[in-house]
Order: sequence, then structure tokens, then C-alpha cells
Amino acid sequence: MKLFRTPRFERNYAKAPLPVRRAFDKQSWFLLQNLHYPSLHSKKYDESRGLWQARVNKDWRFYFLIQEGGYLIVDIIPHPK
Repeated sequence: MKLFRTPRFERNYAKAPLPVRRAFDKQSWFLLQNLHYPSLHSKKYDESRGLWQARVNKDWRFYFLIQEGGYLIVDIIPHPK
């Protein structure tokens, strides 16, 4: 599996604080190893669009689609509480 990133993700990733970017890099490695890795807390977010959500850390989430050959990372945002 591979990771693919949308321009929207790239913009928001660049704006995110350094600790969040580092945490995402670690979590994305876990995603490549196992979609259900415990610290990801991955779950389907929008069934109709096939959109998934996973945890970056306590306060941030990233959203992705599962596509043939990899994961398309759509966005990274602060967790809406």
C-alpha cells in the first residue's frame, strides 16, 4: 500500500504545528502497516463517500479514502469537539 496526498491535505499539513506533523508521519506509517492499528482509532466517517477518519493525536484527525493500491489522504484538521 502507498499513501497519496491531496493538495488540500498538503496545505493543511504545512499549516499544522510541527508536533502535529510529526505525529501524523508516525500515524501514517502505522496506517500503512495496519488499518486497525490501535492508536489510529480508525473508523468510517462517511459511508456514502467511503471516507475514513483516524487519529493523529488527542486534538487532531486525518481523513482518507481507501483506493486500489493505497490510501488517499484527503485532509488533516483539529478535531471538531
